[in-house]
Amino acid sequence: MHTELEQVVAEVGKVVKGKDEVIRKVLAAVLAGGHVLLEDIPGVGKTTLAMALGKAMDLEYRRMQFTPDVLPSDIVGFTMYNSGTGGFEYKQGAVFCNLFLADELNRTSSKTQSALLEVMEEGKVTVDGVTHLLPRPFTVIATENPFGSSGTQLLPDSQLDRFLICLNMGYPSHEAALDILKGSSERNLEKVRSVLSAERLLELRAQAETLHVEENIFEYLARLTEATREDSRIELGVSPRGGIALLKMARAAALLRGGDYVVPEDILWVIEDVWRCRIHLSAKAKAEGLRAEDMILELTERIHAV
Repeated sequence: MHTELEQVVAEVGKVVKGKDEVIRKVLAAVLAGGHVLLEDIPGVGKTTLAMALGKAMDLEYRRMQFTPDVLPSDIVGFTMYNSGTGGFEYKQGAVFCNLFLADELNRTSSKTQSALLEVMEEGKVTVDGVTHLLPRPFTVIATENPFGSSGTQLLPDSQLDRFLICLNMGYPSHEAALDILKGSSERNLEKVRSVLSAERLLELRAQAETLHVEENIFEYLARLTEATREDSRIELGVSPRGGIALLKMARAAALLRGGDYVVPEDILWVIEDVWRCRIHLSAKAKAEGLRAEDMILELTERIHAV
């Protein structure tokens, strides 16, 4: 493991017990310059993970609880008239930070969700025709409750595609559950130290972007992507953007393990989390009980790097 990044995992692990694999994948997404969607039932530590990660990397983070009455202007800001100066002034929204935690994103309106699109894609907001750049680095970690929970609605595909990975936290292990019941996780939240600066994170991000990839790995990625569009059980396969997302995550995964180049194992480690929300199965496949995860596993078992 990369020493500096392993320190981040250790610090977050003080609070989020028994979930080092999830922590590493979220950290890899941040390294890749992407955004993270955490989907699970309430109360398994999604918000705590995001807050601890921001603290461990010394990032300015803000949390917004998304409810049906949250407006787009709450996120991106607004202009208002200043009677003292006789002109209009821009008031920043909640996204002007390094790490924006969008809590229960799928409880708010579609209009408010769409306000995040430009922010997530381009790192800037446009209000009344004027563009405002966000701080760097900038990452969105959004949480959502499973569809069907009270007050939730499906996120549109255009929104889902802006997230680099989609993760499930899952319930804690028996040992982690004991720690949580004893209150150790709550106490340790204040003990999380900053072990990585924002400036150093940008340097590592630039390093991940240029990590070496052999021609056979590009070929492997292309064949995997194309296979999702050729299977009759898949109604909507992975787009070119989805292929690029997997490449970014594989590079970040390689850097995280301390490697100098991408190997097939880096792709296999993250492919399910990157593509789970990007593959739509046909009605027949769903009726047969298949899931996107099943199709991805089948593809990786059938297609190998050469």
